[in-house]
Amino acid sequence: MSHELFDRHSKTLNAALEAIETRAFWAAYPEVPSGKIYGETAREDGLNAWKARLGKKADTQQPGTQGWVGGEVSPYGVELGTEYPSPDLDVLVPAAVESMKSWKRADAKTRTGVCLEILDRLNKRSFEMGFAVMHTTGQGFMMAFQAGGPHAQDRGLEAVACAWREMTRCPSNATWSKRVSKTDTVTLNKTYRIIPRGVAINIGCSTFPTWNSYPGLFASLATGNAVIIKPHPGAVMPLALTVEIARDVISEAGFDPNLITLACDSIDSPIAQDLVMRPEVGIVDYTGGNAFGDWIEANVRHAQVYTEKAGINTVILDGCEDIKQMTGNLAFSLSLYSGQMCTTPQNIYIPADGIDTPDGRVSFDDTAGALIKALNWFLSEPARAAEVCGAIQSQATAQRIESAAASGATVLRASDPIENEHFPEARTATPLVLQVDATETKTFQQEMFGPIIYIIKTSGSAESLSLASEGASQCGALTCAMYSRDEKVIEDVVDTMTDAGVAVSCNLTGHIWVNQSAAYSDFHVSGANPAGNATLCDAAFVANRFRTVASRIPVAAPVEAVS
Repeated sequence: MSHELFDRHSKTLNAALEAIETRAFWAAYPEVPSGKIYGETAREDGLNAWKARLGKKADTQQPGTQGWVGGEVSPYGVELGTEYPSPDLDVLVPAAVESMKSWKRADAKTRTGVCLEILDRLNKRSFEMGFAVMHTTGQGFMMAFQAGGPHAQDRGLEAVACAWREMTRCPSNATWSKRVSKTDTVTLNKTYRIIPRGVAINIGCSTFPTWNSYPGLFASLATGNAVIIKPHPGAVMPLALTVEIARDVISEAGFDPNLITLACDSIDSPIAQDLVMRPEVGIVDYTGGNAFGDWIEANVRHAQVYTEKAGINTVILDGCEDIKQMTGNLAFSLSLYSGQMCTTPQNIYIPADGIDTPDGRVSFDDTAGALIKALNWFLSEPARAAEVCGAIQSQATAQRIESAAASGATVLRASDPIENEHFPEARTATPLVLQVDATETKTFQQEMFGPIIYIIKTSGSAESLSLASEGASQCGALTCAMYSRDEKVIEDVVDTMTDAGVAVSCNLTGHIWVNQSAAYSDFHVSGANPAGNATLCDAAFVANRFRTVASRIPVAAPVEAVS
């Protein structure tokens, strides 16, 4: 087998493996959308390529297409009109099974090399991907470029590196000898073959279609499985582009391009349930809301299931060294992509008697007021607010903001539309901030997806921690930010929240935010609370996508020469 692609990208793979071992910062794909990096015409070329997709059929030349669907609506008000293949599952799924015959016989180097080449070509198309992500998810362009392009690619590379590490823990061949008597020795040649689980179904989400899908996609592909991507009907284009690029690379490498296919549906006629229940399916990767994620975990017993769902992320305020720096950091975290990140804080717990600072205690009202002031300042510049907040992906989220504002909770800051000079029809909303008491758990101990923030008055930091950990244990959580000047409080929060399976960030200020999750270093979702059962990326995320099966053949004893 040819290892040309593996050799071409081996330095990148080795660097990724080192980063995973050290957990230090490293990135394979540049996050700055600069012409000096990607080519002077890269932005214009990407924009034109994206525009060329609008109003067309995204024909991936895959089998089983029985019709076309297209329900994407740009949150920025741009007419999209792209259509995608609606599959006959009785044709598409068997084609995926058939495609695995030669792929699973390829060695780990060959499969890994193909995956690395796909990632390299995806990176070269990052501007096109950025526009596709922007106009399906509502992210601002900078975020869409980074999260949808290089950051997603790094997460995919991380999964490939983890898969390579797990596949190569066992040698492919070994000679085994055992003396069974004074005169006899049994010698066996053993071969260890990686056997994939089966067809992997990758169910994408509407807000981060590539960032959340790439780890499972590349972990499955690298370990020998075929992948069927089922995008969210509202964010198909980024994953359709991914499938097109991957099919080209796979075909050029001499394999069946049906190793990766697209299965699109509509909100009115979903196919995900039928797809995951097919007996050919060996793996399901799911990102999305809790209701369907819970159903998959409860009902898909014939396949290995990996889920990332939702939860209640929290901020525990006990004290800080500089209230302006703290609230400035939180204002950005709360505004970024209008709270439509699975890592964005929702519940902010503040003691009734305020927080500790070098200048003495700052009252509850003044602490809450400082946060509102920071938000107002940050959002006061329309161009900055439009780029950072982006647009609201779903009309359901917009309706959720209205319902929360009318719920009876005290409104500390109303949610307002953002003026966007480039896209005047954009669906936008600034963060809504509500104040509630610690006893009103029915209001705040539930996920409220979008720019909806609860400031909760507690009896003290002990109750703040109790409520935060209770929410994580019952409803799930991905992140917890905490601020304190007391080492004992910091230790208690870290102990309690990590026990609840929540990643904790302490006293963040400046250019690092609780929302961020870095490839090769941060584990995204713990799998230790109801927010999901898997982690991006650890050994458990890749190792169970394949099994190792041995064959053994006796080595004949050498025939002695007759004199």
